[in-house]
Amino acid sequence: MTISKRSDLLLLPAKLSSLRSIAFQLQRWKHTSPGENEDLVPKEFEARSAQEAGLCNPSSWRTYDSRKVGINKSAISQPAWGIIRSLQQKGFEAFLVGGCVRDLLLKRVPKDFDIITTATNKQIKKQFRRCIIVGRRFPICHVHMVGTITEVSSFDTIIKDVEEGKEDILRKALHTCSEKDIVRWKDSMRRDFTINGLFFDPAKSRVYDYVNGLKDLRSSRVTTVVSAHLSFSEDCARILRGLRIAARLGFWFSEETAAALRKLSSSVSTLTKERLMMELNFMLAYGAAKPSIQLLKKFGLLEILLPFHAAYLDHQDKHKVDYTSTMFMKLISSLDKLLSPDRPCRCTLWLGLLAFHIALVRNPEEASVVWALSSFLYFGTWSEAVEFVKQLDKNKKSVDFLPEIKALREAKPMSEKMLKEKVLNLTLLVRSSVNAFSCKESLREYLTVFPEAPECSGKVLISVKKRDYVAKLFNDLDDNRRRESYDIDYELLKKDDPDEIRFVIGKVFMDTLSARIEDNVVKKQPLLKNKEERMGMQMAADSIHKLRLQFS
Repeated sequence: MTISKRSDLLLLPAKLSSLRSIAFQLQRWKHTSPGENEDLVPKEFEARSAQEAGLCNPSSWRTYDSRKVGINKSAISQPAWGIIRSLQQKGFEAFLVGGCVRDLLLKRVPKDFDIITTATNKQIKKQFRRCIIVGRRFPICHVHMVGTITEVSSFDTIIKDVEEGKEDILRKALHTCSEKDIVRWKDSMRRDFTINGLFFDPAKSRVYDYVNGLKDLRSSRVTTVVSAHLSFSEDCARILRGLRIAARLGFWFSEETAAALRKLSSSVSTLTKERLMMELNFMLAYGAAKPSIQLLKKFGLLEILLPFHAAYLDHQDKHKVDYTSTMFMKLISSLDKLLSPDRPCRCTLWLGLLAFHIALVRNPEEASVVWALSSFLYFGTWSEAVEFVKQLDKNKKSVDFLPEIKALREAKPMSEKMLKEKVLNLTLLVRSSVNAFSCKESLREYLTVFPEAPECSGKVLISVKKRDYVAKLFNDLDDNRRRESYDIDYELLKKDDPDEIRFVIGKVFMDTLSARIEDNVVKKQPLLKNKEERMGMQMAADSIHKLRLQFS
């Protein structure tokens, strides 16, 4: 499987020491802005930087045949292929790099494809008609092709930042290594996790690994390229990226990485709300919301990002409720079944979903009211929603989520007029609940639902404009939105289409309520001695699915 093993490249101790120093400076360079005091980074991290991961010894560098390590080139997007071929035809080297290589090795669909090349940014821009250079300190190119935007970065950006003196030391220390290897190694040293430090040249079918990334990938392990404490201290956003990667892939953290995560988790509060929202959206909008929430809770980050739901889960824990079985966790689990890296949504969808849930926690409602609003969002018309609820009432469907859904006190169904009044009131509560993400005062007020909740340390995540957009999803009970299809249009979802978002929110809630009834059937059936009762419960659960098909 290994094509090249550079075991003949042994360095003298003095050269290794120089190389460690350079590795540390390369790592520090990425996140230290001009004029910052470099002494802010504790000196003890310097010796630990590359030494612990074995990155200083070129004998550990590897080259693999991509066909033997399981990469299927057909999984590479056409725009990425086109950009790489175009650059290579002009004599430049070009590689896929980062998370897309990792996902290709795991036979997963990459959410995007990043490219790095020996061409300069100006040469990249000259090569592609629709190319924009973005960023000041670390400029990269956005190449527009076939309706997609591909990030193309240049090795030249990294090389120029290395001081001349350090570059001379580097060349002497690595005099036996090829110039191409040195360039790729320097770039790998600036990356966050080893599994994101791989380069892939699809034209030559070669994967280059300078940081033991493939080894960690095979061990399902998330490990920082340099000392985890140093890595997270210099860029606390890596904490959220690490959690997102572990959640999406089902990986575990190395012992050192996990310890640093716990110690430095609170530092993410220093990030801007825009950055926090970007990372949170990566966690919740790509099909891995449930494991992301679990990891955020485990490492004490949920109370910073979603303080209301952190307090909600803590409350359930204290009342001996398995938080994985709560309505909130069931909702995001239902959402995960509909999304994936190649079928994501925008933050509007999960913000609306969470606001709906907050409204129910603050003001619990009867199941029929929740069914009515959910089915209205799903079917698109009030008349169909009412008819659907009537059929449910006939079959006496019960849902026992607490505290969100109140237990029925009487068997008599409420009138249509009363149902509409209650649903309209619920929509008003949902609209106001969006304030939990845009106004800290409102968030503090909502947290009073949980008397034991700690002082709010969360941050405002969204603008007033975004708040208003989410709130408008629940504006009225307009009867003119009947759908032509009950399949999700993922292109519309990516475009933040309000009708598509309403439909998916309704579907997620209906799926969650339906699943709860089915779970109850499974739990209660063995306890029922009467065969007719067991059959009745199963028929009641089955009828929900049939009803939805009938109305659809």
